[in-house]
Amino acid sequence: MHSTDSSSVTSVWRRSGLAFGALLATAAAAQAGAKDEARQIASLANFHGGLVVHVGCGDGQLTAALRLADNWTVQGLSTDARRVQAARSAIRELGVYGPVSVLHWQGKRLPYVDNLASLVVCEDPDTVGAKELMRVLRPFGAAVCKRKGKWTATVKPQLPGTDQWPQHFRGADNNAVAQDTVVGPPRRYQWRNEPQWQRSHLAMPSINSIVSTRGRLFTVEDLASAEHPALPGKQALVARDAYNGVVLWRVLFVDWHPTYIRNK
Repeated sequence: MHSTDSSSVTSVWRRSGLAFGALLATAAAAQAGAKDEARQIASLANFHGGLVVHVGCGDGQLTAALRLADNWTVQGLSTDARRVQAARSAIRELGVYGPVSVLHWQGKRLPYVDNLASLVVCEDPDTVGAKELMRVLRPFGAAVCKRKGKWTATVKPQLPGTDQWPQHFRGADNNAVAQDTVVGPPRRYQWRNEPQWQRSHLAMPSINSIVSTRGRLFTVEDLASAEHPALPGKQALVARDAYNGVVLWRVLFVDWHPTYIRNK
């Protein structure tokens, strides 16, 4: 018969518990540090929501921390396939994978269309040229890069030849004529978002007002079901990033115009 010294077993469990506790404390400290760094980046960029691209995502801790609110969508990039898998595992453990994701990237050219990201975070600017970072960054967005251990921000200006439409008829003169000189027929989708279906030609359109300023779209939308035009409406003021469609905020109206309107 084999006997076990209970004091030895207790000692082993105690040491194991201490080691596990130390690991948890280390992980918590790393997450807290990443959150502090993410808040510093957001403050530098004066950023409050949209699409974030994190170039060189490392272990995924900062990538996950960059989702400071529900209106932040974050994608990390890494050229190292093993780091991609490790970062994905870390983000899943934090329970935020989906709104936060990681993509294996081949390097050099970033895998995005022009003027898409609201914020670009780059920990090693030597991996991507400044011109490429600014290509994917949308106007009025910021590229925040780490140089010699310090974060610095660069804001992309409004594109030459483009205009804004901040009032119903563009400006206070109500002439409904934009000063945009680069507008033309659409050749591709920049982004897609709800609502996919309008109520009916017999009812008020599901999107019945829109203005745009500083890279944002402001719409009055009917968020209720489009199944039948006579169903009650649910009107809201919705703000989106104009270049990637991320919803920044919604404010529901207590009352609005009746939705069931027969057009003459």
